[in-house]
Amino acid sequence: MSDTLLKCDVCQSLIDEEDLFCANCGTEAPPRQREGGAADDRPELTKHNFQCEGCGASMSYDAGAGALRCPFCGSEKLDRRDDQRQLAPRRVVPFRTTREEAIAAMRRELRRGWFRPSGLSERATVAHMTPVYLPYWVFEATTHTHWTADTSHTPPGARGDWAPLSGEHRGRYAGLLVAASGALAPGETGSIAPFDLDEGVDPDQVDREHVTVEQFSLTRKYARPLARSGIEQRETAEIDRRYVSGRSRNVHVNVLIEGLSSEPVLLPVWIMAYRYGEETYRFLVNGQTGKAAGDAPVCWWKVTVAFAAAVVVGLGAIWAVFSAL
Repeated sequence: MSDTLLKCDVCQSLIDEEDLFCANCGTEAPPRQREGGAADDRPELTKHNFQCEGCGASMSYDAGAGALRCPFCGSEKLDRRDDQRQLAPRRVVPFRTTREEAIAAMRRELRRGWFRPSGLSERATVAHMTPVYLPYWVFEATTHTHWTADTSHTPPGARGDWAPLSGEHRGRYAGLLVAASGALAPGETGSIAPFDLDEGVDPDQVDREHVTVEQFSLTRKYARPLARSGIEQRETAEIDRRYVSGRSRNVHVNVLIEGLSSEPVLLPVWIMAYRYGEETYRFLVNGQTGKAAGDAPVCWWKVTVAFAAAVVVGLGAIWAVFSAL
């Protein structure tokens, strides 16, 4: 995508093509044009819109599905909304993971972790599960970075333990995901990444009338700072990995982000709820890769045993120190 600058219709200030509003006067920016004259991020009329009274999630799905239940919190208190225009996705990644595969992925994940109750995977009962297309922004950009750092690899004859380094780096980042969900926390959506965005297809090739689709709750205006922060974190890690040998400290980067662009996409996720004992826990499964993550109960007697063992080891180390005096 290009770095075209537009002019505000009111104050004539320059507006980056990815901005939705003029930073000077707040006027809505003119729509950016794609090849063939069609405007990007055009709205579309969505039908069967609902808002959950429990968690506030806005979604659309088949109104003839019988008893409707919010896939995020399980509430059946859904308010019907009038048909309205919403941001249209540019691409949709179809589901590849079946219902049975998603349940199997959840049970495999529940077997991991020593602090979880024994037999959790077998005793967990799936209460309900729903395939949902979650909204994401996908960002890409190039970077030009000036950086400084300290390395433990000092030159021969040096008296100190650290040596300063500095340099420049140019990078390019693509496929950076920023979740636009209003019902799920960033940690939840990030836990089941990545997705293969190359499998994305035109939205018209996917049936969105008979599946739950969460609407974009995070606008591009507020997604861009998150994308910039993510790019800076990646750039810091890349410089530390490529240029700083040995141990490092005080890694500082001054990142110039150029050509930041984005597109709205829908990604497939199985949202599940399972019961264990008297409690219900939420679980997510990547609808493309089958990667699973979610909440799980803790076996407190195992935590107590681990804490007691740590205390014994600590006391033993202290006794050994005093015995050596």
